[in-house]
Amino acid sequence: MEIKDSNSIVLPIGQEQIKKAWQDLMKYKGDKAQLDKKIVSNEQWWKLRQWNLTEDGKEETKASTRLWNVVVSKHAEAMDAFPEPNMLPRRSDDREEAKKLTSIMPVILEQNNFRKVYSDIQWYKLKQGGGVYGIFWDTTKHGGLGDITIKDIDALSLFWESGIKDIQDSKQVFYVTLEDTESLEGRYPDLKDNLKGDNYIVTKYQYDDNVDTTDKTTVVDWYYHKYNGSQKILHYCKFAGTQVLFSTENDPENYPNGWYDHGLYPFVIDPLFPVMGTPFGYGYIDIFKGEQEDLDLLGTAVVQNALQAAKSRYFIRGDGAVNEEEFADWNKDFVHTNGNLGEDSIKKIEVPLLNGNYLDLIEAKHAEMKENSGNWDANNGGSTSGVTAAAAIAAMQEAGGKQSRDSSGMSYEGFRLVVSQCVELVRQFYDLPRQFRILGDYGQEAFTTYSNAYIKPQEQTMNGTNIGYRRVEFDIEVVPQKATVYSKMAQNELAIQLYNLGVFAPQNVDPALALIEAMDFDHKEKIIEKIKKNADLQQRLVQLGQLALGMAQQYDPGAMNMIAQIVGIGGNGTNLISGARVSPEMIKTDALGGVKPEEHGFVQNARAQARGAAIPN
Repeated sequence: MEIKDSNSIVLPIGQEQIKKAWQDLMKYKGDKAQLDKKIVSNEQWWKLRQWNLTEDGKEETKASTRLWNVVVSKHAEAMDAFPEPNMLPRRSDDREEAKKLTSIMPVILEQNNFRKVYSDIQWYKLKQGGGVYGIFWDTTKHGGLGDITIKDIDALSLFWESGIKDIQDSKQVFYVTLEDTESLEGRYPDLKDNLKGDNYIVTKYQYDDNVDTTDKTTVVDWYYHKYNGSQKILHYCKFAGTQVLFSTENDPENYPNGWYDHGLYPFVIDPLFPVMGTPFGYGYIDIFKGEQEDLDLLGTAVVQNALQAAKSRYFIRGDGAVNEEEFADWNKDFVHTNGNLGEDSIKKIEVPLLNGNYLDLIEAKHAEMKENSGNWDANNGGSTSGVTAAAAIAAMQEAGGKQSRDSSGMSYEGFRLVVSQCVELVRQFYDLPRQFRILGDYGQEAFTTYSNAYIKPQEQTMNGTNIGYRRVEFDIEVVPQKATVYSKMAQNELAIQLYNLGVFAPQNVDPALALIEAMDFDHKEKIIEKIKKNADLQQRLVQLGQLALGMAQQYDPGAMNMIAQIVGIGGNGTNLISGARVSPEMIKTDALGGVKPEEHGFVQNARAQARGAAIPN
């Protein structure tokens, strides 16, 4: 059955196309079955439910928390390196726009509670091997004005073409969710009684509680690409069963460029350890399942042996005639027997004790997991072998955190792609000016207004001829928003050392710049800029001081001492700030417009500047 509009025109997307999309979706689901099974299994391991339960609900084998601790520690390290975007212009005349975008992008992320999203992505990535961002335009935000929405997507709900490395290379992408049937019919009245509850095709986790999907309907967001010449266009269709709820191809007047102008699937997959032939990866649970299983079995055996050895058990002969109830009751002082009690009537059951080799094996397995995962004590705030200095602890963390830095670097790449799509949504939808509260200079509260007027494609002409559109482009630099506590302390110690060396003294500007440029630490460009500004300010102060002294010599000699103190000239004629010697001859003058031959060149230059400013053209 073909879907037609009110003018009886056959629409591009109808029930036949939806049936074909369902076939493709089920194929993608089958191709992804192994990954889905692994994700469900890993979630059980994360919940410490990897062992079968007995009939009374107890685990046959006790699950230890060594692998759990690895994941928790890695998540803490990832959050210590929480990213922040910095927009860099590709052309000099785009600097102001890059600065504005740099100031408003953290606000957009904060409005999406991005720290929580990033945290959830890191949990999923560490456990399952990858995290999935969803970057959408939500027309319901801000009273219908609309804004960007960023979500963490469950990989079980997302389906892509098998054999591809980048999700953007997939022929089509399906995102499957469950929605309440009644609310869905309320949003689409024409479909009332046509939406039937469907079996949820997404692989389910092993929930602890009962999840009822009776009154739910499977809804599919179908994204696919088509080409207009060399231009790739992203189209979007939402359907339930065989009912089309929305389609960009069915509404070309409102969507001439498809769903989003950037033409990308609104998903970014951030893998932990990449695997060929899939955009997903594998995580720490995949790597250390074997070691964790060994630790669980060994730990359970040791505990059982200890419990068995701690509880005394006995062999009792059937004809020994021992009162077993009295024998088992340690509060009884006497145990009655009938007949003679031989040595073999009651015999203690001896439990062989495990020797220390088994405990050493457990410790070796633990050390192996710690070694291979890079989960060092110094990184977790544990023993640092007596080291207490912040710089030394930071150095130990730096040396032991190579794996975490590498993982954070790849997370930053995923974050950069997320921010890139956010910029493109701003370019497409921010037509009306919006107010943002931002952090101004020195952390002060400031407000700014922003729209996409400058970054929308701009028509270019040459000699009256249209030569196409210029697209304002930015490079995205990702930096950690916060460092660890010890890293901050190490930076503070470095700043104190630089101060004690006189690096910030204006008279040391040349050696200070040579020293700073040879060093490598965070934000050294700001230090260099500050040193240069201080040196320039001091030079101007010296020149103005010499001019003020010269004018006071001529017009108000009594004020010379006060001016000398203000500008930092001591009683021995030395400038207290710059260290330069100022002789009495340097400040002698006979008139504002006349200079004696013995007058110092500083005063001559200052006087010339003052004369040029005082005499009108």
